Amino acid sequence: MPKMVRKGDLPTKICARCDRPFAWRKKWERDWETVLYCSDRCRSAKPGKK
Repeated sequence: MPKMVRKGDLPTKICARCDRPFAWRKKWERDWETVLYCSDRCRSAKPGKK
């Protein structure tokens, strides 16, 4: 059985759109290096608006 990891121990990044931190998610496991945005809302927001 895999060792459990606490939420506080997960890697984090800063969202390119809203500048807020967001944590690693299981669905991003394979492409964590390419994830830039914290949500679909930030990803689809118009450029130039913060």
